[in-house]
Amino acid sequence: MAINESNLNSRIWLSPPHMSGHEQEFIKEAFKLNWIAPVGPNVNGFEKDIETYLDQESYATVLSSGTAAIHLALTLLNVKQGDEVICQTKTFVASVNPVVYLGATPILVDSEEQTWNMCPVLLEKTIKDRINKGKKPKAIIAINLYGMPYNVKQIHAISNQYNIPVVEDSAEAFGSQVNGQKCGTFGDFSILSFNGNKIITTSGGGALISKSETLKKKALFLATQAKEEGLEYEHKTIGYNYRMTNIIAGVGRGQIKVLDKYVALRQRNYNHYCKQLQNIDAITFLQEPEGFSSNRWLSCMLLDTKQTRDDLIKLLKNNNIESRPSWKPMHLQPLYKDAPAYLNGVSNNLYEKGLCLPSGSSLTEAELNRITKLIISYFD
Repeated sequence: MAINESNLNSRIWLSPPHMSGHEQEFIKEAFKLNWIAPVGPNVNGFEKDIETYLDQESYATVLSSGTAAIHLALTLLNVKQGDEVICQTKTFVASVNPVVYLGATPILVDSEEQTWNMCPVLLEKTIKDRINKGKKPKAIIAINLYGMPYNVKQIHAISNQYNIPVVEDSAEAFGSQVNGQKCGTFGDFSILSFNGNKIITTSGGGALISKSETLKKKALFLATQAKEEGLEYEHKTIGYNYRMTNIIAGVGRGQIKVLDKYVALRQRNYNHYCKQLQNIDAITFLQEPEGFSSNRWLSCMLLDTKQTRDDLIKLLKNNNIESRPSWKPMHLQPLYKDAPAYLNGVSNNLYEKGLCLPSGSSLTEAELNRITKLIISYFD
């Protein structure tokens, strides 16, 4: 079909920040009290807000990024040079890079079709094979991709069977649940991201969720340059400059007030796409397994062919609408092409045919209709 390049309306972004209006009160208070540092009442308050929201025995340490949180989690799990860490190949690169920061090797595992996340059958096969090779993996990084929880029951059963801890990467899944339990509470450590494109944002930032006050104190120690107690600047351990600032934490405090509202709006987007596009045989959507509730950070669909997917990206782009292919698997990335990988073809298929549609909580009904009408026009 001919693409109308002249029909350019206002820009529709994939997942833009959405301010609530509450942020300024916390930021103004920080300026008033001169708390312009990586310490202060907003930092402590945001951590308490997160812990209250998660509603479990969880201890939050707010940091400069979700990537920093993964790095600290692996450090606290004593991952070192020469170790192996199992990673989901279908993810963003930030989920895997911290493994290499520590001199360890990522072992890539493919996805299951049901959740698009790590395949439990392939995970157990991978663990057995690495043990047979004389290298028991030190940790498993399990991803809640696009807000869809991973297969919690099976993944953690395998984790317990082989005594390998799980780092739950909930960077995209704040507000998602499995059987009423919030994502961010399943892992031995869990991580959240507040990057500018996430469901709530602090412009940049993240959090490490620990299971005890003792682990939180260890995380805080490492995140603040591992300075020993006392007046002197004494250091016995390598630390990092990973602490979130009081200003940024104020943005987070304003954002978390509307988290449930923003989850509902993103779920509305997904439901709109499903309803309007349900009669197109070439399109299938990522559905929730029983007991799962995805925050629908991004609304994702699978097309019948790569060409169809690419045509739709071009059509939307020429009408000033941002869309993206689904994440390129790590085993296809030049950076990780030589990493050991246990594959079943699912992530390749998702990459070639997967499309992420605009999903921001600020999308209007008119904008949603504009997107779906364009997609329908392609198939007509």
